[in-house]
Amino acid sequence: MIRVGIVGATGYAGAELVRLLAGHPAVELTLLTSRQYAGKRFDAVFPSMAGVVDLVCRDYSLDVACGQTDIIFMALPHQLPMSFIPPLLDNGKRVIDLSADFRFRNVAVYEQYYQPHQAKHLIDESVYGLSEIYGERIKNARLIGNPGCYPTSVLLPLIPLLKNGLITPNAIIADSKSGVSGAGRSLSLTAHYCEVQESFKAYKVGQHRHNPEMDEVLSIEAQTPITITFVPHLVPLSRGMLTTLYATPEKSVNSDDIRNCLASFYARRHFVRLCPDNKPPDTRNVRGTNFCDIGFKLDVPRNRLILISAIDNLVKGAAGQAVQNMNLMLGLDETTGLRQIPYPV
Repeated sequence: MIRVGIVGATGYAGAELVRLLAGHPAVELTLLTSRQYAGKRFDAVFPSMAGVVDLVCRDYSLDVACGQTDIIFMALPHQLPMSFIPPLLDNGKRVIDLSADFRFRNVAVYEQYYQPHQAKHLIDESVYGLSEIYGERIKNARLIGNPGCYPTSVLLPLIPLLKNGLITPNAIIADSKSGVSGAGRSLSLTAHYCEVQESFKAYKVGQHRHNPEMDEVLSIEAQTPITITFVPHLVPLSRGMLTTLYATPEKSVNSDDIRNCLASFYARRHFVRLCPDNKPPDTRNVRGTNFCDIGFKLDVPRNRLILISAIDNLVKGAAGQAVQNMNLMLGLDETTGLRQIPYPV
């Protein structure tokens, strides 16, 4: 069995990792860390885990992490992982980081939107963990920068079409809606029940830190500079993410071209599902799963392609994709431990 540790196990993404890995047939959870809940059993923090996970949370220790784990998930806020990860790699550990610290190829862009980077020497080595796109590189990696939730919902529909020249690279608009768990578990006025319930609002318009992450990956894949207009919204759901993309099709492109491109690109990828024309994606149908559902409508009179994707922001948008990347790194079938059945209602 592969020994697995989760650093930051009591945040929403960390707890989702615990949920998924507790039922994974090829790994054993051996270390859970939490600064806030050190000394408490995990099932005392999350009673839903009673009888499933009884590990005691502890403060982070490099020696303990190196002695008790083979692979480590970092589920910490940005900036912390960049200081924790280098010594772990030096000790032969493999790391999957759910923060933004190792997502960017251009460190200057990271520093513009986040903070000074303390482990620049690892940027070139880290692999962007968009599983369906970079799976072959992920297999041989020892450091993964797990994508953000919004980028996952935006990149999966767009990359195949850009790579195959079916849409123009300019004037792409992403309109995304996220459940409140995307804001994390820390207390925040904007995430209070009375602030969110019966409310639907845009936030960080034109300045969300996932925008440059998407721009960088799309530019690499399209081999031309791309900047998209991205507007995130907060909706009164605990989890779920729906993204609507607006793009301009190249001349003579028809609906069959779009469908065939997406279907062939993801033909052997279990977690990307192409929806029928009359049933667009719905967050309810991916809740608790690692699926990304994609639908589209070619609006011929207006010469616009409308793409819609739905994911669970905590699973495919965070912990599930991280486990999928771990599977690839370990040489397992990428679906191992991730074949949760969607709730019918």
